[in-house]
Amino acid sequence: MISPLSYIHEKAILGKDVQIDPFTMIHENVEIGEGTWIGSNVTIYSGAKIGKNCKIFPGAVIAAIPQDLKFQGEDSTVEIGENTTIRECVTISRGTIDKRTTKVGSNCLLMAYVHIAHDCIVGNNVIIANAVQVAGHVSIDDWAIVGGSSAIHQFVKVGMHSMISGGSLVRKDVPPFTKAAREPLSYAGVNSLGLRRRGYSSETISHIQEVYRYLFLNSLNNSRALEEIEINLPATKERDEIINFIRSSERGVMKGYIS
Repeated sequence: MISPLSYIHEKAILGKDVQIDPFTMIHENVEIGEGTWIGSNVTIYSGAKIGKNCKIFPGAVIAAIPQDLKFQGEDSTVEIGENTTIRECVTISRGTIDKRTTKVGSNCLLMAYVHIAHDCIVGNNVIIANAVQVAGHVSIDDWAIVGGSSAIHQFVKVGMHSMISGGSLVRKDVPPFTKAAREPLSYAGVNSLGLRRRGYSSETISHIQEVYRYLFLNSLNNSRALEEIEINLPATKERDEIINFIRSSERGVMKGYIS
């Protein structure tokens, strides 16, 4: 059902069984997949592409122009996958000339008052808790969890299956499979509980822990630690994911363990 009290631009494309509550505005060049529900007082600007079976709660603003003084009105988009829930007052900005898109994957949960800035790439099955503020050009990989009221600096990368504690200031990259906590943000162990919930074996989790012993629990710089890992530990998908993440980091990774 589409409320007659909403504004739907004639060039917006709505899939089958889309529901739109009163006082919502949907501008031109918007695509909304079938089965999606959009609550009251939502604004969806030009350039938004929203997948099937999403839920968008009141007060959300999607595809507004970026809060970037370099933005010159270039064409750009916000792309949201399927089965994603966007809670009250979430804001997601369009991309800039850098990537020309901001993406949020499928099966994600963005809790109330989250802000996703321009050119961010959020993977699938990501949970971002209340009032998290994500600056521009950030990437958050699949299955990551970001605790409430955290702030993520621009260009930071958050690895897959990682978990960041609430209230964190994330200035450095957070490697995959880890827990991040304390101030300054530091390695707080492997996200063992999350990995078990997603079907990782005890053997695989132990292997990941061994990789991080070289990186964070020995007195080795990252380059030396990666060399030792490649020499001493068998190649696995998880080991190589960690190695590639560390080597490709441009901002540097978070600090090692602090007792």
